Amino acid sequence: MIIDLTDTTSSEIASALLKARRNAGSPAMGMVGTIVVVVDEASHHDAMKAANEAGREHPSRVLVAILRPGKGAPGLDAEVRVGEGIPGEAVLLRLHGELAKVPESVITPLLLPDSPVIVWWPGGGPRVPAEDPLGKLGRRRVTDAAATRRASVDYSARAEGYAPGDTDFAWTRLTPWRALMAAALDQYPTRVTGAEVSAARGNPSADLMAAWLQSRLKVPVEQRTSRGPGVTAVRLFTPSGPIALTRPDGAVATFSVPGQPDRPVALKRRTTSELLSEELRRLDPDDVYAKTLACMVERDSMPAEKKKVADTARKSAPVKASAAAKKVVTKKAPAKKAAAAKKSVAKKTVAKKAAKR
Repeated sequence: MIIDLTDTTSSEIASALLKARRNAGSPAMGMVGTIVVVVDEASHHDAMKAANEAGREHPSRVLVAILRPGKGAPGLDAEVRVGEGIPGEAVLLRLHGELAKVPESVITPLLLPDSPVIVWWPGGGPRVPAEDPLGKLGRRRVTDAAATRRASVDYSARAEGYAPGDTDFAWTRLTPWRALMAAALDQYPTRVTGAEVSAARGNPSADLMAAWLQSRLKVPVEQRTSRGPGVTAVRLFTPSGPIALTRPDGAVATFSVPGQPDRPVALKRRTTSELLSEELRRLDPDDVYAKTLACMVERDSMPAEKKKVADTARKSAPVKASAAAKKVVTKKAPAKKAAAAKKSVAKKTVAKKAAKR
């Protein structure tokens, strides 16, 4: 069911939602939260589609706010959607004029009571999400640095103004990469002498990956530019050889560990709805993300030389026999020679006896 409301109010929208639920035969609300999407007119369709797809796993009330500030008269137009393949409820809000400067006055009455609020900016997001009027309503604030042209500048500001609940899709995209690299070190414990991250130019996920590796491993992490798409390789240099995860095509990766055969790993680039679904599963503060942001600020102030991995760290050290092993080999050598000599004498004795007979 779709209900169009022109020049309306928040109370009328709430009444329309209740009416739509009753007409659909489901007066009770079976939703787990509210997703507030702040987007522009050009991309609201894709954002609403992604939020509704994520709602199949987490049924929610989706409030899509299109802000249209200007000199015109303040006004509010709404489109209420319930049913017709939508797992929860969706409301498209267009705020005009002065009303667009105070969107929280419209959004707050439409939030589900006693449930978490997730605020999502598909187009990038504010410099400090926690200080945004709508960001203050959210328990979780989701931005996407990859959607902005000046991703590094935004990340520096977000690192300084970080608040519990902040996250970014550039960080969410790294979840499978981080899980695989952590599992590799659990299965193959060794000393890491350096690391390398290869990605397309200007990829914010690569910056976060490098900062995460540096903050956790305390080693130099070098970034290299590749043709993409996205992050294409992560390598950890060890004395026995590199631990590498390479994905040149954006779909299938190759997992390499010293002394073991290479293994293919499914590592496709995830859709926006899949990223949003992951964030809806984790509503607690991400402390690792906060530490990674702090390390990013530290890396920005570091000279380029300190962010490069030395050639000695990249090369694998040859395996040397220990002194004890050499002594064992030295002791065994005379014993082997004596045994061989005894066998030779025994054969000659047997041959002489056979000749006399």
